[in-house]
Amino acid sequence: MPVPRRAGVLGSPIAHSLSPVLHRAAYAELGLDGWRYDPFEVDEAALPGFLDNLGAPEWAGLSLTMPLKRAVFPLLDEVSDTAAAVEAVNTVVFTADGRRTGDNTDIPGMVAALRERGVAAVESAAILGAGATASSALAALARICSGEVTVYVRSAARAAEMREWGERLGVRVRTEEWADAAKAFDAPLVIATTPAGATDGFAASVPQRPGALFDVLYHPWPTALAAAWTDRGGEVVGGLDLLVHQAVLQVEQMTARTPAPLAAMRAAGEAALALR
Repeated sequence: MPVPRRAGVLGSPIAHSLSPVLHRAAYAELGLDGWRYDPFEVDEAALPGFLDNLGAPEWAGLSLTMPLKRAVFPLLDEVSDTAAAVEAVNTVVFTADGRRTGDNTDIPGMVAALRERGVAAVESAAILGAGATASSALAALARICSGEVTVYVRSAARAAEMREWGERLGVRVRTEEWADAAKAFDAPLVIATTPAGATDGFAASVPQRPGALFDVLYHPWPTALAAAWTDRGGEVVGGLDLLVHQAVLQVEQMTARTPAPLAAMRAAGEAALALR
């Protein structure tokens, strides 16, 4: 009889996470009847002890959300170049020999979500915000943007951080003040990485013929900015697209089954969000 396998998502807070919905949908579609995926409320202080109680063959892997994406680094045996580039791990896989390997599926997930909507390469781009997600956005743009990326920030400190990330990732970064964020909308691709409500005031400034918008939020959806963008006929990629694509990569790594069922996972996520 095969050993039952387990996986889960860790973070604090964690009750809002859609990851269990997506991963369980994948297991059902793939016929992995003995697999479980559960949420666990774990903060930075509790992470080392939690990990010490896990391992192969029962445990296949973990998804990590805030505030654990950097805290997990010293607890891993190996980290992928992608995760190291942005100092953030969102995926841990337990190998058969007991090693803990870390990866970041947010970055290729962003690229895949954009490619699905026909955005495979751009000559320039803009990022709204300079938090943790913005560094992943820069890393994604390093793969598809041939020119300059303009980042709109609220403080000089954040501006300096984003320029440093640009140097590390090989992206030409220019920073501008947040008050001028509407100027971002002239770019062929805009990535909004800000919290809910932060870009609402700019919705009226969306041009008549916008390029593509990637708004990383998924609830509530659509955001005022995404709705205005759609009304103007622009292409919009949402946070659920990102969540599903990064989860697809996690499922493939943890289960060694490819391809993961993208359509079933997206449908499950949409159904869960409709109930919120």
